[in-house]
Amino acid sequence: MAIYHLPKGQALSQVDFLQRFLAQSIKSCTQTRVAENINREHCIELLGLSAAECLEAYVRAERGVSADDNLDITQYADTIVDLKNRIGGGFSVDEVSPNVVKVVNHCCPFGTSVKESPELCRMTSSVFGAIAARNFGYAKVNLLKRIAINDSNCEIVIHTDQGNASKKSGTEYSIAEDGKVTSSMAGDIIKDDSDSVNPWCKVVDTRSENSRFVAKNIITESKAMSSVFRTIERIAPTNTSVVITGETGTGKEIIARLTHAMSDRSERPFIAINCGAIPEHLIESEIVGFERGAFTGAYRERRGIFERAHMGTIFLDEVNSLPYAAQVKLLRVLQEGEVVRVGGEHSLKVDVRVIAASNQPLRPLVEQNLFRRDLFYRLMVIEVQIPPLRERLDDIGPLSELFLQRLAAKHHHSQKILGHRAWKQIYSYSWPGNVRQLENTLESSFLLSHGHVIDCLVGSEFTDAVSSNESFRDRQKQTKLFSESQFLLEVLLRNSGRVQDAALELGITPRAVYKKISTLGVNLRNVRASLRM
Repeated sequence: MAIYHLPKGQALSQVDFLQRFLAQSIKSCTQTRVAENINREHCIELLGLSAAECLEAYVRAERGVSADDNLDITQYADTIVDLKNRIGGGFSVDEVSPNVVKVVNHCCPFGTSVKESPELCRMTSSVFGAIAARNFGYAKVNLLKRIAINDSNCEIVIHTDQGNASKKSGTEYSIAEDGKVTSSMAGDIIKDDSDSVNPWCKVVDTRSENSRFVAKNIITESKAMSSVFRTIERIAPTNTSVVITGETGTGKEIIARLTHAMSDRSERPFIAINCGAIPEHLIESEIVGFERGAFTGAYRERRGIFERAHMGTIFLDEVNSLPYAAQVKLLRVLQEGEVVRVGGEHSLKVDVRVIAASNQPLRPLVEQNLFRRDLFYRLMVIEVQIPPLRERLDDIGPLSELFLQRLAAKHHHSQKILGHRAWKQIYSYSWPGNVRQLENTLESSFLLSHGHVIDCLVGSEFTDAVSSNESFRDRQKQTKLFSESQFLLEVLLRNSGRVQDAALELGITPRAVYKKISTLGVNLRNVRASLRM
């Protein structure tokens, strides 16, 4: 179960699942429904309706969009295009108006084999229609053109206003009294609850709150972190103790949550405690708990962290800062698998997996008698080292883009992008505070910048290393820190979407700008629409 982001260019786990599961489901669906006279196309319609909710939830999580709010029409268009393109399509938004979305595609996710099974296009209709119906209450989907029937491309129109769509052709989708999406094509068979549709949610949806947290907080393209994730995949299903080491801000707790989420304990508690934040005189009662009247102020009993985490996982952050005396208490619990509350007489059995984290190597602390040797060996069964951000430059770009998406959602603001100068600053800085410092820097820069482009990072530690009057060709040759399409988008935003002005800044002709817009797949309509937000 690899729930972290895969590097660009590799298929997401959902792709392999879609292509394999669809074939299996169509076969199973056809065999089990023969007696009901449900044809293959109806069956695919049903499968798409069943899958749509889970697929939408997956894309929302990936894009940082709240699961509690309905999508607006622009978000809906971006969501369905993003979804299709994650499974191998080449979709783009052609038109967005208050009640109509039109998308086009020149590359079918199923390849040329779709011409042998044109009914597979029902999947697109039902997924698009179901997502629209859940967010707008109604949808009508018209497959205007299909590669599957030898058209040169696919064109799909989605209407979200029933009155305006009454005279349009297409399949209608709406919400029934029980909250499920119904289809004018599938009709009553939507009530079917067979197990054949369940794998969609099992794969796309996450298993627990911890998994949802992890899925939204882990993204990587670096070899160093990919190696870390491979290690986690091997050790997560076991009950062995793990020590995660790494500098402050590298994301040790997220890795601990990932380990828990991928284990058999994922549905049980995950209790995190910062050992360095607890006063020394309270550490024992925090670990084992206390009985009522055990000391002054103990007006009621309190369970310790091991009791609260029973059958689950404890995460001991900054375990290196645990006082020597408290280490004895912790060691006793780990050795005996039981706790006795402060002021108590009876021992309580506990079954807990322990994951510890340290922001400095533990072995030198053992040699200096600052950390107990026996506790060290009890904890250090597996060590996972998280490299600092400066050693995984491939992650800086994806992390920055993810944080900017979240900031736009968090502060209810339109999307912003980093300009050339800001990218230079990001990649030339060493980030001693690691991912946490990057996120905080981007937030301050996001809030204090004007317009849609963040030209410079906020902070005296960042130097301005880029001349503002470089030519387009010089900038291309300088670095691979950002794509040409990102730079073109930046210029268009800075010039309010006016191609003539963008051409003047770049030192090329407007015709050349239009050519680059077409070649790089930049949607000029979307650029101008974002400026009106």
